[in-house]
Amino acid sequence: MRLPDFEAWAIFVKVAEHGSFARAAEAIQLSTPTVSKAVSRLEAHLGIALFNRTSRQLSLTETGRDTLLHARRMLADAEAAESEARDSTRIPSGVVRIAAPMTFGTEHLSPMLPALLSRHPDLELDIHFSDALTDLVADGFDMAIRIASLADSTLKVRKLCSVRLMLVATPVWCERVGSIIHPEDLSKLKGFVYTNTNTPGSLKLIHQNGDVFMLSQQALIRANNAEAFLPSLEAGLGYGIFPEFMIWEGVRDGRFIPLLPEWNVPAIGIYLVTPPSTRRPLRVTVVMDYLTEAFTRMPWAQENENSC
Repeated sequence: MRLPDFEAWAIFVKVAEHGSFARAAEAIQLSTPTVSKAVSRLEAHLGIALFNRTSRQLSLTETGRDTLLHARRMLADAEAAESEARDSTRIPSGVVRIAAPMTFGTEHLSPMLPALLSRHPDLELDIHFSDALTDLVADGFDMAIRIASLADSTLKVRKLCSVRLMLVATPVWCERVGSIIHPEDLSKLKGFVYTNTNTPGSLKLIHQNGDVFMLSQQALIRANNAEAFLPSLEAGLGYGIFPEFMIWEGVRDGRFIPLLPEWNVPAIGIYLVTPPSTRRPLRVTVVMDYLTEAFTRMPWAQENENSC
């Protein structure tokens, strides 16, 4: 029985990730001919091409795309097995690939990283900041930070913390529009509509007594990134709903005032999501453990009493 050509499969994954034989060869410190021969050897054994090759472009064939997922899992399991074998040294090293939301990632994840890298100087981080939903397995990420109410999936999920969603406006806006007593009062006013949801402009509010009100927002601005609303919010042009980590300092300083304090929007969570494999390299485990610890110390979880 012939064993799989594990080296060739691993090289195939690296070529697919880098989109070039030369770049893959540089990354894994092999010669370009060696990398090319390994892929050709694999294709000859399979009897089908894995890449479409032209003088200017290299792209996966349909078979290449179909097999890449399995090859990545094979490589990840092999790396995890090697990592476990080396764990007696307890020195995590190598690259950890992380996907994170753009604004949250740059403003809240990034400040956590110096302490992590100081604690584990042999780690390297490859971070992809984007508000688009990343396919961890297909894109080769070790983990992702997600801010949402997560649907069921095969991915492994670790909840880092809960985040309140807060209706806020400026004191100037509150003075101009008058008292906001019931969510229905907001339905007559223009605000900021976050579109990166299943139901943009539709908010479920729950009163302390259990009453439920579905607020249909009128849009002053619609955007798929709530950061875009902040200048207009600060200018007193409208109201909006924001995750607490984005506006807690403004609430603390009195620049923003919570609206309808007796009504709550269901909280969301910050989650650490990883591929379904049960084996993880030590480098991935230490990053996960560090982030879990760091998120317990986030400063935005506080009560604010002022409201209009």
